[in-house]
Amino acid sequence: MLYHIITYGCQMNHSDSERIAAMLKKQGYKPAKNSEKAGLIVINACSVRQAAMHRVYDKINKFRKENKKIVLAGCVLDTDKKKLKDKINEFWSPDKYFCAHTPHSSASVPRNSALVPIMTGCNNFCSYCVVPYTRGREKSRSADEIIKEVKSLVKNGAKEIILLGQNVNSYSGIARESARRRGLSSATPVNFPRLLQSTNNTPGNFTIKFLTSHPKDMSDELINTIAECKKVSREIHLPIQSGDDTILKKMNRKYTAAHYEKLVKKIRAQIPDAVISTDIIVGFPGETKKQFNNTLKLCRSIKFAKAYIAQYSPRLGTAAYKLKDNVLKKEKKCRWKILDDLVNKKTA
Repeated sequence: MLYHIITYGCQMNHSDSERIAAMLKKQGYKPAKNSEKAGLIVINACSVRQAAMHRVYDKINKFRKENKKIVLAGCVLDTDKKKLKDKINEFWSPDKYFCAHTPHSSASVPRNSALVPIMTGCNNFCSYCVVPYTRGREKSRSADEIIKEVKSLVKNGAKEIILLGQNVNSYSGIARESARRRGLSSATPVNFPRLLQSTNNTPGNFTIKFLTSHPKDMSDELINTIAECKKVSREIHLPIQSGDDTILKKMNRKYTAAHYEKLVKKIRAQIPDAVISTDIIVGFPGETKKQFNNTLKLCRSIKFAKAYIAQYSPRLGTAAYKLKDNVLKKEKKCRWKILDDLVNKKTA
């Protein structure tokens, strides 16, 4: 049977789609050039944004009329699963394909840039985010499997390796091979700085990037490791989300604006050529103009290279859903533009 995969959401979902493709290939399926020729449609969805789920509903209704076999995968809330359970043939949770035993489809195909997931899930429970409910708690792949995959990708021409996780800083894996080489009977624990060091030591001419870091887990050890590793990119993505402490507390981010600024100063002191980008949410419930101005003030101080700015939208099942979404859409749009002009266009 021919299959076709439709992917929504972040780079983790795109990486998962590559693993789904590898799994289907192993089962004897072949890729179709488009959805019209496919008998099996896999929709790798994202419940993080309601707009994306609306597109998923539309796609599923379309494919049902065409009598396709439909599999829903990815980050999907239980409420969305219930709405769609009678319209799909099967649901695949990330656990089905996110494991050490699932081969990466690009490992044997020459590619310039390759996505390598090192962990999935999240333990942080930011009040606006559905990831802990769709992907579950943090699960890390073994360091041996990750390095084996990186070696295969580099051997086949990859010039850029992107290590992925909802919070790569809290990676906690094991290394059996290195323990055996050292004569140890049990596996060696590996944190993210050590994994980064091992990836950097992998032979070949390539660059290492990673997404995404949480400021509360950006340790001195990690900063020093980035500074020491020549293959690790100086582009560091470090989401701030807001520059106001009250809003950060409502978001359950577990750091303050002052802590974040101190962290950036430390990074720039250790890594002078660091290029720092960020994520920001405008119009979070209860955000006043004064609180938004605190975000502007922080952005002027830090001078981010780029900011990915989102207008807050409530998501059922999150803690923030219980808060009154009292910032008008018009105001959210206005704040988005002011921030975009300041950070991304450098004109405000």
